[in-house]
Amino acid sequence: MYNTISDFIKEWNNEATLTQKVLDSLTDDSLKQQVYPEGRTLGRIAWHFTTNIPDYLTEFGLSIDRIESTASVPSSAQEIAITFKNVSSHAAKIIEQQWTDESLELTQEAFGRTQSNATILMGLIKHIVHHRGQITLLMRQAGLKPPGVYGPPKEDWVHLGVENPPL
Repeated sequence: MYNTISDFIKEWNNEATLTQKVLDSLTDDSLKQQVYPEGRTLGRIAWHFTTNIPDYLTEFGLSIDRIESTASVPSSAQEIAITFKNVSSHAAKIIEQQWTDESLELTQEAFGRTQSNATILMGLIKHIVHHRGQITLLMRQAGLKPPGVYGPPKEDWVHLGVENPPL
C-alpha cells in the first residue's frame, strides 16, 4: 500500500518503464494477434489500458484530459507506445499536483466497494500489469520475443549461465 504520493510515483514510474519496454517491442503486424477469433487483439488490449489511464483517474476525481479516439485502435505500434509514454508521464504529474499524502487515506466508492485512494491507485497499476501479461503471451504467439519484465525471457537465461531454464 502507498503511504505517500512519492511511494506511489516510484512504483508507477517503475511499472511504466517495464510496460514501455513491452510496448516498444511490438510491431505493427503483432497488433493483429488474437488468442481466439472473437478475442481482443494485442493492439486493442494495449490501446485499452493506455487510453483507460485518464478515464480511470477522472472517475476518481482527478482532472486530466481524456484521449479522444479510444474506439479506433491505431495500426501503428509506435503510436501506441508513444501515447502510453505521454499518458503515463502526464498521469504521474497530475496525481502529484492534485492529490496529497492525506488524499491517499480518503475513501470513495470504487467497483462496488468503498476503497481508499491508495487502493484505487494500486488497482490502476494492477490493471496495466494484468494486460501487460496478456500482451507478452500474444507477443509469443505473434512470433516476437517479449522483453524481460520481472526476469529474463527464456532465451536470455543462457546469459545467466543457465542452459536449460526451469519450466
